[in-house]
Amino acid sequence: MQRYNRANGRELMDTERKLMDTGRKEENIILLLTPKATVAFLYDHCSLRQGLEKMRYHGYTAIPVITKDGTYIGTVSEGDFLWHLLDSDVYTMKLQEEYSILDILRKGWNLAVKIDTIMNELLLRVMDQNFVPVIDDRGKFMGIITRKDVIKYYYNLMKTNKT
Repeated sequence: MQRYNRANGRELMDTERKLMDTGRKEENIILLLTPKATVAFLYDHCSLRQGLEKMRYHGYTAIPVITKDGTYIGTVSEGDFLWHLLDSDVYTMKLQEEYSILDILRKGWNLAVKIDTIMNELLLRVMDQNFVPVIDDRGKFMGIITRKDVIKYYYNLMKTNKT
């Protein structure tokens, strides 16, 4: 039996429903947080060249973008860079210094969650994203939670419930 969830437009299978209906008190997502100090990110004033170099160095396909004061404003992906290259007909790395990360930032993609978000909401978010940015009540970037960490959390929860 399947259940349709309007929040994300996906069907949730019985296994997911069982995980979500465990009856346990919701745990805070801070347990899974990879803190800002250990996460690569870009500042909004960085050039596209700097962004590409940082993504390449770390081997990421997407990276959070923040302002100088630490406010999370979005995430850029390899695809954003690629579409910029195709649209601008500028293919040399040197010329990419003339463009800012803000020039390619898509609004509303990879929205952040607040630190007080519950695990079940986080599960729904990581279905569509490799990582979820986490912000505090002021909108300041605190770090990320990866899909891998959420899967591990629910796997361990299932193992615990079986015993």
